[in-house]
Amino acid sequence: MTADTDVPPIVDVPLTPDVPPIVEMRGITIRFPGVLALDHVDFVLRPGEVHSLMGENGAGKSTLIKALTGVYQVDSGSITVAGSPRTFTSTADAQAAGISTVYQEVNLCTNLTVGENVMLGHEPRRGGAIDWRATHAEAARHLQSLRLSIDPRSLLSTHSIAVQQLVAISRAMVTEAKVLILDEPTSSLDRDEVDQLFAVIRELRAAGVAILFVSHFLDQVYEISDRITVLRNGSLVGEHPIAELPRDALVTKMIGRALDDLDALSRTAHRTVDRSGEPLLRAEGVGKRGVLEPADLEIYPGEVVGLAGLLGSGRTELVRLLCGADRADAGQVAVHGTPVKMTSPRHAIDHRIAFSSEDRRGEGVVADLTVAENIVLGIQARRGWARPIRKSEQDAIVAEYVEALGVRPANPDAVVGNLSGGNQQKVLLARWLATSPELIILDEPTRGIDVGAKADIQRKVAELSAQGLAVIFISSELEEVLRLAQRIAVLRDRRKIGEVDSSETDLDGLIDYLANEGKGSAA
Repeated sequence: MTADTDVPPIVDVPLTPDVPPIVEMRGITIRFPGVLALDHVDFVLRPGEVHSLMGENGAGKSTLIKALTGVYQVDSGSITVAGSPRTFTSTADAQAAGISTVYQEVNLCTNLTVGENVMLGHEPRRGGAIDWRATHAEAARHLQSLRLSIDPRSLLSTHSIAVQQLVAISRAMVTEAKVLILDEPTSSLDRDEVDQLFAVIRELRAAGVAILFVSHFLDQVYEISDRITVLRNGSLVGEHPIAELPRDALVTKMIGRALDDLDALSRTAHRTVDRSGEPLLRAEGVGKRGVLEPADLEIYPGEVVGLAGLLGSGRTELVRLLCGADRADAGQVAVHGTPVKMTSPRHAIDHRIAFSSEDRRGEGVVADLTVAENIVLGIQARRGWARPIRKSEQDAIVAEYVEALGVRPANPDAVVGNLSGGNQQKVLLARWLATSPELIILDEPTRGIDVGAKADIQRKVAELSAQGLAVIFISSELEEVLRLAQRIAVLRDRRKIGEVDSSETDLDGLIDYLANEGKGSAA
């Protein structure tokens, strides 16, 4: 990256827009200690368009958004909104300029009604007190403007995540936002819910709202976007109409190289696994009343077993019972043929079983600790706090896994909370690999991370399993499960409906197997 005094690189950004921009960011530069986060970045957003901001984790997407929303102040560069120069010192400044943001983790109060959430901070008042009848009536009007038939007096907690996302958008539009920023809005939605969200986005676009869309799902980006701006390593790579940027070209621009053919992963996954001996882990009739019907599962050394199913199918519930994160009230788990009691994740670690939760932030990395402290946390927990790890040993372990997994920046003293999602996931994976497990359970390890980091993690899983590590792998992307797993256990409606051999089926076959509850062939 270049310094401020250097001439920024020439990039392919159209200089003559079709319509005047609502947002124009020019030469945006932001520095953090030891890091040039954004380097002379330009970004232009026009009314009535969906503009996707793309790049690997750590490319600068979040930093650019935070500069636009007043979370970060820029070191140099200019921001213009609706033709007027702006200096945002807070999110309130950005909101006053007509810029609203809906984040991946919906920032709403689930204990309040839908209407209270929509109108929060903007409630109609009468005589100094909130007029609740008018508040809910006004909320109903805003919901209806997005064609959302939701009872404003219903508790938000009674609605799905998808509906909560739409409520968050409705709340953002109460201020008559001219710019709506959607940060990973579909990460927890199924296909029908995505369709519902996209219908709302199209309505807003037709009404002239400018929408900045951030997602790691390439299919969705190409489905909803009009233009794409690509960032890499804090610098602008280019801006393109969606029709003029093929997907493989987008990936190459994002990661700075052509993405290696993943067929090699499939060949590794479809290798023969020796199942002649005792399984590393055998679960028989493991379940919990109201959570998961009793299920069986076996996994052998060097095998990747995928768990496939829709959201809410019981995938996460099963693995949490296997590793003691939740307590089963039925069934038995045996490790190397010996029955064991899994009453806590600590017991699982004692049996060399590591569990990486899908809740990367809540149950995974400790955001306030450094990369090094996060990586050695699992080893220290296994040893006990009375036996601290020597500094030289810690340095060697951290250096090994930072290099092996390509954690960026490669700084063991970096605070994990400042890392991108993909690099946080790599740090979490490093923590559990450092405990030398025989079995690692990975629940959605590639959710919400970019294509480069996703490929890195997939390759590492394939490499480790080929070396003898057993892996239980959960992903909402069935192609990913097929690519990595030798066997796939299929769940539906909180019960296991069967298993398929990944070498004997394809994506259509797996979907058919899931849809028909395991009846007939998956091939």
